Amino acid sequence: MSTRTALILAAGRGERLRPHTDHTPKPLLTVRGTPLIEWHLQALAAAGVQRVVVNTAWLEEQFPLALGDGRRWGLQLQYSMEGHDHGGALETAGGIAKALPLLDEVFWVVSGDVFLPGFPFTGTLAPGRHCHLWMVANAPHHPQGDFGLTPEGRLTSHAPGPRWTWASVGLFHRAMFEGIAPGTRLPLRPVLEKEIAAGRAGGEVWHGHWTDVGTEERWRALG
Repeated sequence: MSTRTALILAAGRGERLRPHTDHTPKPLLTVRGTPLIEWHLQALAAAGVQRVVVNTAWLEEQFPLALGDGRRWGLQLQYSMEGHDHGGALETAGGIAKALPLLDEVFWVVSGDVFLPGFPFTGTLAPGRHCHLWMVANAPHHPQGDFGLTPEGRLTSHAPGPRWTWASVGLFHRAMFEGIAPGTRLPLRPVLEKEIAAGRAGGEVWHGHWTDVGTEERWRALG
């Protein structure tokens, strides 16, 4: 059965893309004539996802105005407004914890500021695992990568061997975040480290196109 819910992370300030992000949230900047976030919405709808939650903070009032209720993509779109409710972004794990009541037991998470056309949003969690992350080759701006992968598809933190960069897309089980109080500001890395140590974090390599739209140079290079 396909995963029916997804969270798009869209709360960040986008400091390195100023002044463009002074008036437009980074996920609403356009790539090839379409806002970044809409590439995800189209792909999620095509994969059979039914409900998408967008977490927001910076210029968050622009998202409902731009995206509405999701019906144009055949989706139910909801918003987790961290700015309104908590005064600012809660970071990744905190944002997921706040949005958890709107998500199913297993759900997609994807960053609103990555461009990965062609990603199919298909996959499952292996038995006993709480997350499955898609990895890409290390970019020049992040040569050290994030994680290793064993031949069995488990994530590693410090084992020798090749390292990969997390593509900011993955499947997650709600059990990872149920102990985090809503409103807590918490990055994702320490949560992932606990799952890696417990052997509950898996992954695979994505060989398709991927860009972290973190600077104007990378944004402009997409055309």
